[in-house]
Formats: sequence, structure tokens, C-alpha cells
Amino acid sequence: MDLRALLMGLIFALMWSSAFATARIIVADAAPLAALAARFLISGLLAVGVALALGARATLTRAQWRSVAAFGLLQNTAYLGLNFIALQWVEASLAVIIAASMPLMVAALSWAFRGERLPALGLAGLVAGFAGTALIMGTRLSGGADPLGTLLCILGALALAIATLTLRSASGAQGGLGPLLLVVGLQMLAGSAALAIIAALTEPFRLTPTLPLALAFAYQIFIPGLAATLIWFALVRRIGPTRAATYHFLNPAFGTAIAALLLNETLQLTDILGAAIVAAGILAVQLSRKPA
Repeated sequence: MDLRALLMGLIFALMWSSAFATARIIVADAAPLAALAARFLISGLLAVGVALALGARATLTRAQWRSVAAFGLLQNTAYLGLNFIALQWVEASLAVIIAASMPLMVAALSWAFRGERLPALGLAGLVAGFAGTALIMGTRLSGGADPLGTLLCILGALALAIATLTLRSASGAQGGLGPLLLVVGLQMLAGSAALAIIAALTEPFRLTPTLPLALAFAYQIFIPGLAATLIWFALVRRIGPTRAATYHFLNPAFGTAIAALLLNETLQLTDILGAAIVAAGILAVQLSRKPA
């Protein structure tokens, strides 16, 4: 067992899961896209600055530059942008459970578009995982959850799945902390630029300075923004995108616990059951795959 990869995956899942509750705090007092653009601008500049100080150089190939830009747009602009908008209307616990379906989307896209073979156990896992997600969403929607916010969360998870499949080329062939930080910073700056343009064209500016907003914003810059993204790149580089995506199945447990602690959100029995089915589906998909 790769204990280092296991530890990286657990820390990543805890950091990443915390982003949903803190994002809901942010969007309560600030325009979501503008706040996210500012977060990525600061995080990106910090990452690039540290990378350059460590001696990194922007020597990526043209294909790698395209991949970095694509990943920045898919993850930072699409995935997180859609989730920040949705969190104005849906609870963080629902958003994090929907996001947990991302590994299933990765497996489905790999099977449909890359010709990756998926044995019967894997196919059963896909069906079970999507059924668990449908159970949660159906119950929440019938209970009054916002349909548009739910749809935006689904589209965001799909964008992250596509980003995950492009991550190997986006991470580049260089090794070491400096080059990795440079890539992370560049994809954040790409996302920030796109978000700023979209916010300026579509979003009324809104800002109510509060202590919870300041604390949540600073936390997102350094923990989900820099630390978790850096660990995610390193984890995918170490074990590959499919296996790395497995750690997202921990997000419902971590994310809902954090949402309950920070936001006093409650879980329904169908949420717990659906999340367990999703986790079992993801596990089945991963077990069906031969080691790379």
C-alpha cells in the first residue's frame, strides 16, 4: 500500500470538503464570481511568486500551456464558479454530495470517449453510484431544494471530471515543488481572469464586510485554494487521475460534518443512504480496474 498517497488523499479530501461550507459563508456577504476571481488572483500570484523564488521557469510546451489554461477554466471557472453561484441557494451538504459523484463521471467519460474497458463490477458501480446521487437529489428537490442550484452543482461536477482527465498533461513533466507551484498558480490566474470577465458582464457587485467573510476568504486562499490544489496535482502525478478521484468519495462524510459544525445544517436519512450507495459505487468502479 502506498501510505504516502493514502495520507495525501485523506488530507486533500478534508481540505477540499471544507471549501463548500466556507464558500457558503462567502456568498452570503459577497458576489460569488467576483469573490472567487479575487481569491484565485491572490492565490495565483502567491503561488507563482513562491515558484519563481524557488527557481522555477515557465518552460512548458505549447501543449502544456493549453492544458494548464484548459484545466484552469474547467476547474476554477466552471466547477468552482458554478458551485459558488449554486451555494447562494442550496445547502453546502447537498453541493458536496453531488460533487462526490465526480469519480463516477470520470469513469463514465473514460469508458465512453477513451475506450477504457469497464468490467461488470465497474458497470454495476456506475449504475449504483448514479442511483445513489439520484436518490439524494430527488429527495432534496421534493423537499424544496432549489432546482437551478442543484443543476449548477451537477454541471460543475461534470466540468471537474473533464478537468481531471486532462490533469496529467496539465501537470507537466517537470519535478519539484517550484514547477508544480508554478503550474498551480498559472491555472488559478487563468481561472481568475475568466471569472473576472464573466462577473463584470453578468453579476451585480455585492459586498458586506463581515468577520466571517474575511476569515472564510482567507481560509479559502490558503487551504482549499493553495494547499489542497497542490496536493491534488501531486497526488494525480503520483497515482493517476482515476485512482486519485477515489478520494472524492470521502467528501460527503467530511463535507457534511463541516457544514453541520459551521452552518448547523442537518442530514436526512436518504442523504446518508444515498452517500453510502455513491461511495459503494465508486469503490466498485475502482476495484474493477487493473492497477496501472
